[in-house]
Amino acid sequence: MTDMGGRRDTGRSAQQEAQDAAQQRGTEAQQRGAEAQQRGTEARPTVPEARRSEEGRRAPMGMGAESGWLTYAGTVLAVLGVFQLIWGLTALVNTGYYIVGSTGLAVAFNYTAWAWIHIALAALLIGTGLAVFGGQAWGRYVGLALVSLALIANFLTLAAFPIWSIVMIAVDLIAIYALAVHGRDTETARA
Repeated sequence: MTDMGGRRDTGRSAQQEAQDAAQQRGTEAQQRGAEAQQRGTEARPTVPEARRSEEGRRAPMGMGAESGWLTYAGTVLAVLGVFQLIWGLTALVNTGYYIVGSTGLAVAFNYTAWAWIHIALAALLIGTGLAVFGGQAWGRYVGLALVSLALIANFLTLAAFPIWSIVMIAVDLIAIYALAVHGRDTETARA
């Protein structure tokens, strides 16, 4: 028997027929893909395959936006470490370079003590920057703590070299932003 549309009535619903047709198209696409692999070429996706959502596919680590922020945060931490090293070495080598004497600072350590504080921060910041750059989750928390300490150290030595300290404080704040706001990308990228 046929219905008004010219279809033959087989006792199956239209939904079942549509499911069978979709399954048949999927099987044909798999067969074309297998044939293309045997020939050494890639199969072109059919229209339904091309329209599929990208939700199921995730960019590998190093390819997404989270990687950009992690790379940025790790790089900023390492650069901050180098800047702290410059500050520390300058204080060790030439204490006359700074605008005020060590007694004019907020905390009256001599410049040699401040130099070693900045050098120690430098080593820790560079190491933590490499850890964040490498995608280590602990690097985010250690980085936040170290950058906060570096910010405080730069604030306390503001009178010694104001322009340098203001620039360093600004970079410290940017690093804190990158680690605090976008640091969660470390966990999501590794999941």
